[in-house]
Amino acid sequence: MIAFTDQELDELSLVEGALALNASIDPSTSLHWVRAELELLAKEAENALAGEANDELRLEGLLRLFYKEWGFRGDFEQYFSSENAFVEKVLKRRKGIPVSLGAVFLFFTDRLALPVEPVGFPTQLILKVNWRHREPSYINPFDGEFLSERTLRGWLIGKEGPVAQLRPEDLDVSDHPTLVGRWLAVIKSALLREENYDMALRCSELALTFSPDDPYEIRDRGYIFQQLKCDWVAAEDYEYFIAQCPNDPAAELLKLQVKVLTAEAPIFH
Repeated sequence: MIAFTDQELDELSLVEGALALNASIDPSTSLHWVRAELELLAKEAENALAGEANDELRLEGLLRLFYKEWGFRGDFEQYFSSENAFVEKVLKRRKGIPVSLGAVFLFFTDRLALPVEPVGFPTQLILKVNWRHREPSYINPFDGEFLSERTLRGWLIGKEGPVAQLRPEDLDVSDHPTLVGRWLAVIKSALLREENYDMALRCSELALTFSPDDPYEIRDRGYIFQQLKCDWVAAEDYEYFIAQCPNDPAAELLKLQVKVLTAEAPIFH
């Protein structure tokens, strides 16, 4: 499993950083195929949009290519499927979620030198278009539609309650390590839901390369170890969480789990 520093992730494009992490989680990932497919589509976009006179027309053309002609779209039916979070599967299925579709779309905006950047909005990834002579616009990568402030505030109300307000910092551009970290959490949640504990463990171990002492990630790793029948290792992770977060509501329940997991001494052969 490969570990990455924040600096290394920031130097890669968002899709390359995610692809590298995808390959660490799933070694069967075909890096060569993904890069070849991205390059093929990028050249198609460059050729198709070479005659457009300005950024606005080129972005409009790219949105048409991406969502209409190439057929990329948000996966409404299986939103939480892990397939929507792995770049190779998104390219093959032409389906994804905001973070994966947005990262792929940004690969093409970078190639076309369009002024588009990622924003880790509280509810999902959105894309910020920095127009030269007017206020920024925002795109929902799930469907390629432009977002109004009213819609963004509605998303916040759905997440935080009726008094939520749209804050300037909600629309700040996000760095790649932050976005990849959120992406990794999405993948881990999907894999846990699918009971794919081997890959979920790789996600947890990768997350701990960024935050080695995070008690909540260590607690999650303990849960994964428990599902993999590594009871004593799970108990150690739970005990760490209990020591670091004694007032967390989960701590008392985990104390009971530790007693159960350590009730029988391990037998070594």
